[in-house]
Amino acid sequence: MQPKKSFALVNYDICAPKKCNPDEGRCVCVKACTHKVIKQLDGFYEQPMVFQDMCMGCWDCIEACPLDAVSVRNVS
Repeated sequence: MQPKKSFALVNYDICAPKKCNPDEGRCVCVKACTHKVIKQLDGFYEQPMVFQDMCMGCWDCIEACPLDAVSVRNVS
């Protein structure tokens, strides 16, 4: 089996669910992830976490993030 070469990565200096969804505090990326590998574990208005070992590389979260806080992390 070939090792994973890339996964989604949250830039916590940019990520702010209060800014991208001020009414609910729900991270738009969490909603967009069809594989359910990005979650707000500490509740709404908190930054999400990516379960990188389970990331499928669909990049729906990257496309959904209005703050460009999620990017691709390549592993060599």
